[in-house]
Amino acid sequence: MTTGFNRRDAMKLGAGVGAGVVLPALAQAGDPAKKKDESPDPRLKPISHIRVGMVGIGGRGFHLLRLLLDQPGVEVKAVCDLLEDRCQLAQKTVVSAGQPKPDAYFPDERAFDKLCERDDLDLVVTATPWRWHVPVCVAAMKNGHHAATEVPAAVTVDECWQMVETAEKSQRHCVMLENCCYGRTEMMVLNMVRQGLLGELVHGEAGYLHELRDDREFIGADAEVRWRLENKIHRDGNLYPTHGLGPVAQCMDINRGDQFDYLVSMSSISRGLNVFYADRFGAKHPLATRKYKSGDVNTTMIRTKKGRTITLGHDTQLPRPYTRINMVQGTRGIVQGYPDRIALESNARGHKWEPIDTFQSKYEHPLWRKLIREAQGKGHGGMDYMEIHRLIECLHTGTEPDMDVYDAAAWSVVSELSERSIANRSQTMDVPDFTRGRWKTNPPLKIVGG
Repeated sequence: MTTGFNRRDAMKLGAGVGAGVVLPALAQAGDPAKKKDESPDPRLKPISHIRVGMVGIGGRGFHLLRLLLDQPGVEVKAVCDLLEDRCQLAQKTVVSAGQPKPDAYFPDERAFDKLCERDDLDLVVTATPWRWHVPVCVAAMKNGHHAATEVPAAVTVDECWQMVETAEKSQRHCVMLENCCYGRTEMMVLNMVRQGLLGELVHGEAGYLHELRDDREFIGADAEVRWRLENKIHRDGNLYPTHGLGPVAQCMDINRGDQFDYLVSMSSISRGLNVFYADRFGAKHPLATRKYKSGDVNTTMIRTKKGRTITLGHDTQLPRPYTRINMVQGTRGIVQGYPDRIALESNARGHKWEPIDTFQSKYEHPLWRKLIREAQGKGHGGMDYMEIHRLIECLHTGTEPDMDVYDAAAWSVVSELSERSIANRSQTMDVPDFTRGRWKTNPPLKIVGG
């Protein structure tokens, strides 16, 4: 079993220099000079008027921009992208929403540094290709701004640590925008788990099983390789773990009562991309003859400190219907998605599936009960609206976000750890404890919004 990553934890604890270890204790001690109504934790200072910088104005970034403009008390002050026309589109959209024209930063890859150096921002949101998520978040936090990023938050183990340590040192939020945690069914299942309907959780199954071979993020109009396909060429692992893993991890109280302990990973051969591109472009086309490192199907198994297990799949290179599986299994019952269904010991001793809709009136998550009309038609069944609403609400009220930097790191680190496992004949890989032991006493995620 590998232990190299955990030595970093031990060194930081022993030296007593980890900001996450020292700063909360100092904050709790209080400062007599502070006003009584001021939070001792600068992360939890309420922000009535949230000034936003948006980095990455592609399809996803533009969608997030519109969702941000739909939230009260939010002003978009600056936008950034490699392409000037995207910045111009963003500027026009902001002006059309009744706000002043935001400043634009382009065209080089580090233009976001200038945006982050502004002193009139509260939050920087990034929807760039994966390799820029951590650099943008780190630049934002170092300049005193909260950060929010698309998924996965990080690609490597070192990036995860960099993100965590910067958040601790700067005392700023770093939130991964995992929209799947805000799905209507996923939030109802979390409510069921909290109310004990499934008993003690034992096992979960999750994944990102989504046919993407013809996706615009893979290839351009002239069949040039784009950034997501580059990952398929050079990497083999569970490259996009957080969509399926996030909701299951929340149900299992990961970082809040339990912790990922170790994982093993295995990938199949790679054939799907070659066959697809040969059929589309011809057998001799470079995309058809290229070697793709990423196996068509990846399976990763995770065990937690409390002995629970999770299987996590990644499958985007073969023909298949979409699913994230979304299964949690306990001593009293089981829930599984696609289609959404439930089986309880109290009904035919768990031998019979029932539609989960029959439980909706009792277990609907309070947020969905409250905001279902506002969320309709606003991205992925409303989950996109919910994630932005909750982020802005937490910043407005000075409360902890539903997902923090430790969640971003724990869910994202599966990516490189799975690569390392595969490269070593499915060797076991220890998952770093980014909380440095605080998972044992951190309270579970609350059911908010009632």
